[in-house]
Amino acid sequence: MMTIQEVLSVYAAMAELTEQMVQAASRSDWDALVQLEQRCAAHVQVLRAQEPQQPMTGAERERKIELIRQMLNADRQIRDLTMPWMAQLSKLINSTGTERRVVTAYGSV
Repeated sequence: MMTIQEVLSVYAAMAELTEQMVQAASRSDWDALVQLEQRCAAHVQVLRAQEPQQPMTGAERERKIELIRQMLNADRQIRDLTMPWMAQLSKLINSTGTERRVVTAYGSV
């Protein structure tokens, strides 16, 4: 079982990783974004397995809330940065599928 300070340290590390993810997304560095996301997911697994079940109180609780808010804000920024790219990728995939169906139906020129 983790101590409160260890838990807060993991949350702080996750908040830092999500900020790095925002920077990677803003640079369109999708490989770095994926790697950072995997590191963040590893922290989540640690918390799921070892975070104490008793609720935090006082300053520790406020710190945890602030870190979660930072992560949610970063997540929103990441989505704002990645959604246009995802839409473009989806359009490309759909047009490639359409092209393939036309070639199959009518043959290549």
